[in-house]
Amino acid sequence: MSERLRTVFMGSPEFAVSSLQAVARRCELVAVVTQPDRPSGRGRKLKPPAVKVEAATLGVPVLQPTKVRKGKLRALLEPYAPELIVVTAYGRILGADVLELPKHGCVNVHASLLPRWRGAAPIQRAVLAGDLQTGVAIMRMDIGCDTGPVYRMRATPIGVEETSGELFERLAVLGGELLDEFLLEFPSVPPPQDQSELDGEVLHAAKLEKSEGQVDWGRDAVQVVNHVRGMDPWPAAFSSHGGAQIKLFAAGLSRWPRPERAVAAGTVLGVDDDGVHVCCGDGVVRIGQLQAPGKRRMSAREYAAGHPFAEHERLGVHG
Repeated sequence: MSERLRTVFMGSPEFAVSSLQAVARRCELVAVVTQPDRPSGRGRKLKPPAVKVEAATLGVPVLQPTKVRKGKLRALLEPYAPELIVVTAYGRILGADVLELPKHGCVNVHASLLPRWRGAAPIQRAVLAGDLQTGVAIMRMDIGCDTGPVYRMRATPIGVEETSGELFERLAVLGGELLDEFLLEFPSVPPPQDQSELDGEVLHAAKLEKSEGQVDWGRDAVQVVNHVRGMDPWPAAFSSHGGAQIKLFAAGLSRWPRPERAVAAGTVLGVDDDGVHVCCGDGVVRIGQLQAPGKRRMSAREYAAGHPFAEHERLGVHG
């Protein structure tokens, strides 16, 4: 990059911090826009977004608008005269007035290999679907939802037992690295490629709902494992045991032999150092960690010591 472009960064969660750091290295960072502080924890104390905390260490002005439509956000940004806006997980949809403000447009770091998994939860949806790989993309933003042309992408395999939370951490770093390389060359880069010219099916990554965490033991074992991985850390996969809703973590395919006789899905076959072994519609899964209401995560043996499983007990069955 021959000049340090006046740049506004927009982002909110921890995922966006490495992208903010890349912008600070490669551009003249004139302002940071992030979401308002939110109540958090049992005390409901206001907690600042991770991006706000990082911006404070950089000594950059921070804007936290409650409304971004009807020209309000553009009016806040105009005094900073940005030549470029970089967006990573801001959490708000930008209007055309903002997209048209900077000379070099707005670019977005998105956590998927577009056009697959456009939308709010691309990492979780990739894990839930059992995708073998994912990645990060840098695109020029338009008024659609992650529909803009793509400058570049970088792929990475998804581990067979990798959780959404673990993948979040890796893709945050990967996104920062790719953005750093991109900004080093920008604006002297090849034009972005329309997504219709890219490989991959167009899929929408809808925001996760808490109710989606419930485990359907009638699915096959691979699907159940993907479900537990994809819901970790939030909202967490859950089922019922002993009349209580319990959260499930650290799932994998089990080596426990499935009984020759017919066994209902959700039946607990046993507990060992690897986990609780549960029959599915096809196959057996092991659940390595469980969490009872109001308690911490614990190993399967530790959980079973305080909440024993009855013979042939089924998870997810009330009464």
